[in-house]
Amino acid sequence: MTELNGKPVSLEELQTLALTNYGHFTSMRCDDGAIRGLTLHMERLVRDCRVVFGTDLAPELVLSYVRQATRERTGSFNIRVTVFDPALEVGHPGADAHPQILVTSRPTGATSPPPLKAKTFTFSRDTALVKHTGLFSQLRLRREAQVAGFDDAVFVETDERVSEGGTWNLGFVDEAGTVVWPDAPVLPGVTMQLLQEAHEQTITAPVTLKELPRMRAAFATNTSIGVRTINAIDDTEFATNDPVLEMLRKVYSALPGERL
Repeated sequence: MTELNGKPVSLEELQTLALTNYGHFTSMRCDDGAIRGLTLHMERLVRDCRVVFGTDLAPELVLSYVRQATRERTGSFNIRVTVFDPALEVGHPGADAHPQILVTSRPTGATSPPPLKAKTFTFSRDTALVKHTGLFSQLRLRREAQVAGFDDAVFVETDERVSEGGTWNLGFVDEAGTVVWPDAPVLPGVTMQLLQEAHEQTITAPVTLKELPRMRAAFATNTSIGVRTINAIDDTEFATNDPVLEMLRKVYSALPGERL
């Protein structure tokens, strides 16, 4: 089901996303009518709308469109809310914007997919704090990683600080069992924020490529996969059965969802 402002979307209205691709979004996993971090997702949309379009967004209006678009769905599924202006043109992005709400839903995958192997690339996402629709560079590097025999890409700053994955946040477990989130320009992921609040032994600190061998485990997080084990970054291998990873999964699974 795909709806724009609570109504079926037309091909003409969708053309702007394909031709101009200027907007922002959030993705949420809904389980039996509840979403972990729903408030954080709405806060992201409001915050990003001010950055991308310079205007305010009403979260209750967004929620009303989400409820309507998913009213016939049950069980577990993913929801994507995309905010864009169908009237905005490539040649005139500075025109007064009137953001619209596109809601799509699709089946969800397993919350604990198999471990992944990542390849590093020197790369910084444009406007890293915003979850915007400009995914070309990330997907290009993901493709390069997969062609080279890896599963995904990990981004590294020019000063060798690791930052995040293609479409997920990156975390580590150090020798003492502390969860370390890289201190670098990254998207403030909702799953990452929830885990930072729920797990006490957590810090944010710079992690460089040279320090990777000192980490005993690594993992990826986002709303679709929860906590996914990383078994290798380039030639550095990590334990796949670390008890801290299992603890993080249990902590995340125990978090109550907010009713949609």
